[in-house]
Amino acid sequence: MNFEEEISLLIKSRYPLVAVDTIDEDYVLAQLYQVAQAQGLTFYSWSLTKGLRIGANENSFYKTGDPVAMLRIANDLVSAPHSAVFALCDFDRYLTDASAARFFKDILNRIKGSPTTMVLLGSEAKLPPDIAPLAARISGGYPGERQIMEEVNRAVAQFKLTSAHLQVDVPADVLRRMVKTLKGLSLQQVRNALNICMLKDFRFDRADIKEIEKFKKEAFDREGILEYFGSEQVHAIAGFDSLKRWVSDRKNSFFSDGSLPPPKGLLLLGVQGCGKSLAAKVIAGELGIPLYRLDLTRLYSKYIGETEENLRKALATVERLAPVCLWIDEIEKIFASSSGDIDGGVSKRVLGTMLTWMQERKDRSFIAATSNDINGLPPELLRKGRFDEIFFADLPDAAARAEILRIHLAKRDLDPAAFDPAGLAKHCDGFSGAEIEQAVIAAHYSASGANEKISSKHVLAQLKLTRPLSVIKAESVDFLRNWAKERNILPV
Repeated sequence: MNFEEEISLLIKSRYPLVAVDTIDEDYVLAQLYQVAQAQGLTFYSWSLTKGLRIGANENSFYKTGDPVAMLRIANDLVSAPHSAVFALCDFDRYLTDASAARFFKDILNRIKGSPTTMVLLGSEAKLPPDIAPLAARISGGYPGERQIMEEVNRAVAQFKLTSAHLQVDVPADVLRRMVKTLKGLSLQQVRNALNICMLKDFRFDRADIKEIEKFKKEAFDREGILEYFGSEQVHAIAGFDSLKRWVSDRKNSFFSDGSLPPPKGLLLLGVQGCGKSLAAKVIAGELGIPLYRLDLTRLYSKYIGETEENLRKALATVERLAPVCLWIDEIEKIFASSSGDIDGGVSKRVLGTMLTWMQERKDRSFIAATSNDINGLPPELLRKGRFDEIFFADLPDAAARAEILRIHLAKRDLDPAAFDPAGLAKHCDGFSGAEIEQAVIAAHYSASGANEKISSKHVLAQLKLTRPLSVIKAESVDFLRNWAKERNILPV
């Protein structure tokens, strides 16, 4: 349901008050005017600088710039035998005044059950406790895909008139992705993003999707709760064949508008250092969407109510940034003490908010959550519907260990064939991918310190010096592996 349909339904449902969260007043005012006309309602708009105006008229009622003076006129108008829509810009800021608040409540009580509706426009309007229950809250001013497509075509055509040097290479599939990436921006923001893309290099092509993603990040993530990460391709991770196949089967439906719903996300359980974080980056790369990590250090606050507000803002930002891959690393830490006995119920409220959002969200965001501690996860999180699937990342087998060695040797401009990865893999049974990587790095330092060319003997020496986590914390690792096996958790 788009904004025009939603606001039209609320007016027909006879809500006395609707608060519209928007940064594009002109766009919303134009849509409200059309809705009012379609329903045969008189349309009034008000702002502090322009006063109260009727319809599209530029002339205002006499001396109605003052909020209380405007309310006096509005009170007379709602008493008349006709119905109307009043669009009030930034009016919530004046409800701290006792006279304005009292007058406004009287008007709301008068229009209850009538076709007349008061609509407040602004960015996250804060309403007094005695008025807030009367209001329906929606977001507006964000064009749909059809309008964005029209704006892209208009912007390109207009730019070509001023610059004959613009090179356009946007196939139909790229254009669809671009339009979906632009969703969540206001019409003016869409124009700004498109102009930046074209002015940067006088080209408009696939590479501009990254530029739009960057624009959206700067526009919405003001608190910095979401941290941007680069994605990886499937060849960057060894093993994980089941996971790769699962993502590959679903990536086409992520951007299509077919009968299949887009995938919501997955949970990666497993032994520490076995590639869960890298897998999140690979998932984003395979789906072709940007990756953001939820920064837990910025989420939690010592002030009452601020943690919940931070989470609400972060989730709203994810919806506006969509399509996006949200990486929640060590998700169990969000729900620490979810019984609420230790932190005054903060984690319990955070859990409730997170679970509801995961279940009900309609945007194209994909959650890639990881966890090392199964005991720290609340059972509500593990049921079907929260995640599409749960995978278990175990310690790599011999073939995967050999591939991990090849990947990390090649990353350091070394020829894997000169190191016998299959032979070295036999000497690191029980090692995680992270431990194998550190052995390669340590071998590099060891060879450099001895002024020698790095070889298999240096890597083998470091592997023999390493005591893997599967030995140091054998009980914890065995418990986790047995837990996954008993519950038939899919191996990666």
